[in-house]
Amino acid sequence: MKFDAALAPMHLPNVPAVAKAAEAMGFDTLWTQETQHNPFLPCALINEHTTRLKTGTAIAVSFARSPADLAYIAWDLAAQSGGRFMLGLGTQVKAHIERRFGMKWPDSVVGQLREQIGAIRALWACWQSGEKLNFRGEYYKLSLMSPFFNPGPLPPSVPPISGGNWGDARGATSQFPGEIGGDARGVIPIYIAGVNTGLARLAGETCEGFHAHPFHSPRYLQEIILPAIQEGAEKAGRRRRDISVSVTAFVATSPEEQNFVRSQIAFYASTPSYRPVFALHGWEEVAERLSVHAAKAEWGEMFGLITDEILETFCIVTDEASLPGKLKERYAGLADRLTLYNPFTPGERDAFWKRLVEAFQE
Repeated sequence: MKFDAALAPMHLPNVPAVAKAAEAMGFDTLWTQETQHNPFLPCALINEHTTRLKTGTAIAVSFARSPADLAYIAWDLAAQSGGRFMLGLGTQVKAHIERRFGMKWPDSVVGQLREQIGAIRALWACWQSGEKLNFRGEYYKLSLMSPFFNPGPLPPSVPPISGGNWGDARGATSQFPGEIGGDARGVIPIYIAGVNTGLARLAGETCEGFHAHPFHSPRYLQEIILPAIQEGAEKAGRRRRDISVSVTAFVATSPEEQNFVRSQIAFYASTPSYRPVFALHGWEEVAERLSVHAAKAEWGEMFGLITDEILETFCIVTDEASLPGKLKERYAGLADRLTLYNPFTPGERDAFWKRLVEAFQE
């Protein structure tokens, strides 16, 4: 299990110091996020100021961008980093796509994201191997790539990733067209994020990785998410081990952290599309009450609905010394990569982070 770190929201001048510290600490990957800042710009700085540390987006909002925009950005970051960049995409929810980004919400979330991934890979195949660009789907039609706009293949310093089969825009299985080193392989790993089974199945069909939402329980991963990934993989003639499951975990080692996690659980559980997570545990009525309070901005009432039982279902509540063992026990067989919801900040709890990193390197 790889142990990764999350980059806190920050202005770009502060990123290099965090990147250097994360590499020195021994993290495998430093993930960026799209909350208060653009998720791609920090990746360029992380690449520039490190030599080993991987980076990726967890996540960039896919429906806020065109496939070409995502393809160009990922291509440049992969080239700059020598293959250390991973493209992580998330759909967000309808209200944010329409009212924060001013974009259209699709009729089919899974359908559009499937096409978006296919279109990105079609562009990469065009640039890498010279294949004619001719992607035609319901949401995207791409057929123009003149030499002036073609960045060409990635440099030899970018190694191919292990491949297999990926689903195309129509759901049938098709071999990725980019020929690298004589093998049909992908160029840049694509992760997608999700809470429900549709996107988990899509990850199994088409992606190298899946970002599990921090709003999860081990039971939800075991009974809902992993079987959906397996189902998608089998449909595309792939194996479960072809998809890396990246999990972000809630942990609390103090009363203050417990209160913070309660507020985060309450916030996420109030989202109607996330309700199946609570429903699995018999708390659907609690989720409905949280939604009502959220609509009225009654945040104090929401916090009080997260009982100790709910907290400990979604969060590891323990002391710092016991945390490494608890994490390994909780996520053994469920996660291939693990990140704490708490972001990594150099100079704050360095001994805490070092203990965790070393535990996962044993």
